[in-house]
Amino acid sequence: MSNARLTEQELAEACQVDVKTVGRWAADEGRMPHPRHRWAASDVLGVEESMLWPDAVRKNLKTGVDREVIAVYPYRSACPKSVWRRLIGDADKELTFAGYTNYFLWLEIPNLRAALRRKAERGCRVRFLIGDPDSEVTRRREELEAVPLTVGTRIKITLDELSKLADSPGIEARHSDDHVAMSVFVFDDEMLVTPHLAHLVGHDSPMFHIQRCQEDGMFDRFAGHVAELWNAGRPVTDPDNH
Repeated sequence: MSNARLTEQELAEACQVDVKTVGRWAADEGRMPHPRHRWAASDVLGVEESMLWPDAVRKNLKTGVDREVIAVYPYRSACPKSVWRRLIGDADKELTFAGYTNYFLWLEIPNLRAALRRKAERGCRVRFLIGDPDSEVTRRREELEAVPLTVGTRIKITLDELSKLADSPGIEARHSDDHVAMSVFVFDDEMLVTPHLAHLVGHDSPMFHIQRCQEDGMFDRFAGHVAELWNAGRPVTDPDNH
């Protein structure tokens, strides 16, 4: 106010508030005026809103690793199919599907096989990290879920779909038992992450949409998780599993 050569009364008139209100703004740094009053005061004083009320700006802008979280869905099934289609369509370097069954992909994404084949032909690395249908981990998960379409059956459906892509270089698949509690799907610099809750199946668990914005942020942490699982994974070579 001193720099702008304004009195409390003049600022109050410019912001269309009582002069006592301006006095309370000056006396209490924690007091948060209505947005239109903040904007008016910033204009009259010739300074950024963040200089006068930094907390107001922080509450409306993500900072640090928070800015990597683009969206949060309470259920995986709440994520629009258009998001999956865009992420798959835009990726040109990496597509990694580290879901324990990956079964839902073949149902919810039209012509997925053809899309993956085209991506691989254009040099995109396509990887599937899936559970072993005959493992003890799978059996225990089936007991927890207790649904007619078992975990092992869902894995075998994915293996059958992948068998039809066996002639496409660049499409790889490995078994892992260590990601039954969390699915991570990577599309170049974006990813979708689903932590599986208790006995719930994947579509009933929450999902986070993350975009890489910095080193060692949320994206890099989950990407490192997937890389370790992939390196420790077992190639899908059993003829019975295609």
